[in-house]
Amino acid sequence: MAAAAHRSMSLPQPTTFSVVAADARTGEVGVAVQSKFLSVGAIVPWVRAGVGAIATQAFANTAYGPLGLARLQAGEAPQEVVSALLGPDGGREDRQVGIVDASGRAASFTGSSCIEWAGGIAGAGFAAQGNCLAGSSVVEALAAAFTASSGHLADRLVVALRAGQAAGGDKRGQQSAALLIERPGGGYAGFNDRYVDLRIDDHAAPIEELARLLELHKLYYFAAMPEEVLEIDEPLGREIVRELRRVGALAAPSDGFDDGARAALIAFMHVENLENRVRSDGRIDRQTLGYLRAHAR
Repeated sequence: MAAAAHRSMSLPQPTTFSVVAADARTGEVGVAVQSKFLSVGAIVPWVRAGVGAIATQAFANTAYGPLGLARLQAGEAPQEVVSALLGPDGGREDRQVGIVDASGRAASFTGSSCIEWAGGIAGAGFAAQGNCLAGSSVVEALAAAFTASSGHLADRLVVALRAGQAAGGDKRGQQSAALLIERPGGGYAGFNDRYVDLRIDDHAAPIEELARLLELHKLYYFAAMPEEVLEIDEPLGREIVRELRRVGALAAPSDGFDDGARAALIAFMHVENLENRVRSDGRIDRQTLGYLRAHAR
């Protein structure tokens, strides 16, 4: 034990806090993580669509990622997977791991040699854990914020990270953060499962930078949620026409949102890489409208 603890203290470690989570409604599984450690996203998060998500940290054993996902895919429960991974590992007391499967079952383990404060909470659909933290309030804040949130899984995970940081976070400070989410067919054009893959490798405020990039990612890649879609009524149609003229996308005169204005809006969206948000039902989503307004200004 002493040798293992000495070894873990002699090497850089992704001492960190993370949340693994699943959204059974959308089929999404993911990991969000922050650390005072360079490129934490290259070590901690492991995800497989339809299977589950794993965060391996502290004196991280990166083999836990692929081995654990294979066991989840074979039908083992997260707690069984944790036991199977730890059993043959002589450095188990230096490890910390959180696991969730696609159905929302979760488990978290913290070895006795992890740097204080260290611990985790597993609940329905998530596991939150951290080490070298300001206190237990960090993990409690992660769990509470995730549980109380709603909407996209990506947003919920970032909300949890922000809450953990606000509660004190990693007591050494901040450096890197990552967000990795998969869903079946969720990748670009549906060719793979990589739904969100964002990494902040070295930044003074990595969680806030991650949140900024997530908003851009959502704009360009996410489909609008039902509550984000607006009917293009007469007043909104006139506004869209005005904004299209201001950005130089509509030259022909138009008193309303006619076929010419509709074609101009679609052309503008393609030029601005918003093709995933093009609609043919006489409606527009809030993100596209906000982008058009901002671009016009």
